[in-house]
Amino acid sequence: MSPIVEGFSALLDPTVALCVLAGAVLGMLVGAFPGLTATMAVALASGFTLALDPIPGLAVLLTIYVSANFGDRVPAILVNTPGTPASIATTFDGYAMAKQGRAGLALTSSAFASAIGTVVGVVLLMVAAIPLSRLALQFGPAEMFALVVFGLTMMIGVSGGRITKGLMAGVLGLLLGAVGRDPITGAARFTFGIPELSEGVPFIAAIIGLFGIAEVFEQVLTHRPSKVKPITQFGKWFPTREDWREMGKPLVIGGGVGSVVGAVPATGGDIAGIIAWDQARRRSKRPERFGKGSLEGITAADTSSNATLGGSLTTTLSLGIPGDSVMAVMIGSMVIWGIQPGPSLFTGSPELVYSIAGLMLVATVLTLGISLLRMRGVVKLLELPPHFLWAVVLVFCMVGTYAVNNNVFDVGVMLVFGLVGLFLRRFGVPPGPIVLGLLLGELAEGNLRRALEIGGVGNIATSPIAVAILTVSVLALVVPPLREGLRRRRSARAADTETARSGEHVG
Repeated sequence: MSPIVEGFSALLDPTVALCVLAGAVLGMLVGAFPGLTATMAVALASGFTLALDPIPGLAVLLTIYVSANFGDRVPAILVNTPGTPASIATTFDGYAMAKQGRAGLALTSSAFASAIGTVVGVVLLMVAAIPLSRLALQFGPAEMFALVVFGLTMMIGVSGGRITKGLMAGVLGLLLGAVGRDPITGAARFTFGIPELSEGVPFIAAIIGLFGIAEVFEQVLTHRPSKVKPITQFGKWFPTREDWREMGKPLVIGGGVGSVVGAVPATGGDIAGIIAWDQARRRSKRPERFGKGSLEGITAADTSSNATLGGSLTTTLSLGIPGDSVMAVMIGSMVIWGIQPGPSLFTGSPELVYSIAGLMLVATVLTLGISLLRMRGVVKLLELPPHFLWAVVLVFCMVGTYAVNNNVFDVGVMLVFGLVGLFLRRFGVPPGPIVLGLLLGELAEGNLRRALEIGGVGNIATSPIAVAILTVSVLALVVPPLREGLRRRRSARAADTETARSGEHVG
């Protein structure tokens, strides 16, 4: 049977349909509550889905991933608060449209743009993933080590300008990844006599603690009642023919930008949305409308941020390097199911790749349908006191973590990581590099040691691919601070020049 037919046939199981529906509802709710992220939701759901077969389990996780990127536009448009970081650029024009009495049009246009962006990303996955995986099959230990380093440095490089803290987090993740068994000899190390650590730090417990528990603790400590009331006047809902003509160019720009940005490891929808919004403004005949309720602006931003989903999935499946923090969490679940993302996936289980692409498409269609329902009820949802939500999330974190191995030790690890995550957040240290270090540490160490055993350092230094990837990795760490330093120097010079002119004028 063809892998395409086999892959799509696996989706006909009624259990898969139920899992997609559950994931869509959960993802929309998570997206609609500001402060909760898709990463947290996928991490939390991982504890429950490990008991399922891989396809139903992936149906839940992938649908949460897709639908959270629809639901997060609702608070961005109605209360000017991004539901997740990916909808930051949605607030630029969405809230302005809502204040102008065009909230309905903003919501439905955003939903259409998000759906089209996701489909563009899935098409990219189906077109580009196989050639990319074939290229990666040529990689030896030296190239794979360089690729892992590349993934780590890209996540650190985009840590919101906090490169030093990102490096510290990445090193901490690598150290945690060293706990367990030696990747070459299999001997136990750094377990401190604790049998539960012989297989390494429990990954699901760690990510639920870092993203779930820490998020709730942070919200409890920093919550302030919002004075912003949701917009209740929706106006018309569906775009007219004239509106669709206005949305045409931003759809193309957003789809292109999101596909490219999403394929870069460790980037995400927030970056892509802002870049696409700016590019659409530069190419618009009416740039002055951007930021003041432009339909072009919200279309470009939402198309782009959702197109990153396919690019991120392409990088994850073809190279085994997480495209974003959600994919880093999802790789952990896939490994536990016995699925190893990377080039070997395309030769060993090609039908699974098509099942994943099919799940993304089904999730997109279903979530678009839910999004197009007139969402007046969502306004009531946004007014729900957050402490109810905190209690629910805490209970699910506990139950989900315990359910993985039926082990109280995992719950303790989760709570420890929750406190560590809270501490890191209070000091501005991003948790993403920790997860990536924990996930990729063993892979990096194993390939580095194999490369050195084969030909020493020269095995890496003489590989053009490894050298090129490592060079890009170094640039990802060096260029941002240099650019920031130059910007500050120019600003200081401009301020000095202005001061001197003011002095001459006074004199």
